[in-house]
Amino acid sequence: MVSMNRLSTEKRAQIIGCLAEGMSIRATVRITGAAKNTATKLLVDLGRACSEYQDKVLRELPCKRLQFDEIWSFVYSKAKNVPEEHAGEFGYGDIWTWVALDAGTKLVPSWLVGKRDGEDATLFVSEVASRLRNPVQLTTDGHRAYLNSVERAFGANIDYAMLHKLYGNEPEGQKRYSPADYVGTKTKIITGKPDPDHISTSYVERQDLTMRMGMRRFTRLTNAFSKKAENLACAVSLHFMHYNFARPHKSLANPYPRTPAMEAGVADHVWTLEEIAALLD
Repeated sequence: MVSMNRLSTEKRAQIIGCLAEGMSIRATVRITGAAKNTATKLLVDLGRACSEYQDKVLRELPCKRLQFDEIWSFVYSKAKNVPEEHAGEFGYGDIWTWVALDAGTKLVPSWLVGKRDGEDATLFVSEVASRLRNPVQLTTDGHRAYLNSVERAFGANIDYAMLHKLYGNEPEGQKRYSPADYVGTKTKIITGKPDPDHISTSYVERQDLTMRMGMRRFTRLTNAFSKKAENLACAVSLHFMHYNFARPHKSLANPYPRTPAMEAGVADHVWTLEEIAALLD
């Protein structure tokens, strides 16, 4: 086993690579030979460093068309199994990750791990607004918490629409894990004059899948979940550091592989795992 105080940059990069590709802590330990506590400590320490770095550099962004969404997971246990003494306490049961994505650059400029309520909606939307250089077009789902939050953060200086997706009856029997049939959408213009051709949440919903595939603790129907909300937040920060800076996006590969951070002008090359690891130095 390898202890944290003897981890080389190369070993850290190996662990980061495993975690960034959706492997669990235990699987990462089996492959790298690192101790479980070492891998967990690296995740937490590096997750904080990634959050601090992105908080610093993701400013004055040239985003034009933003999409917001929230993705569910749970911490400690599912809500129905939370001990009575922790009922309603943050960090036990349901937890939501709010995500903003720019449809043009594919950059994720901000995210928030918290509750799906008006208070956290306000924190999230205000944080996104503080990072933008210019007015934007925004599309969200029909979550009502966005209404006041967007108005407080942007006022009338935004083209904003809500997109309600309509579904049929829930599947039954052996199909109970399949989604309900999609039957259409309903659009509601909230503020300004958003371009109808770009009223969409497709890109951010695809990011939801990337998150579930790229972080083991987001995988449904498994026992790979976070025991602490802080660990989940650190995993999300590492995920978006890798996604924004180190993972070339196929839609941006013209004339050469580019990451969302490169497309947004906040990076000039594809980061290596060693460079991400070096954020701890």
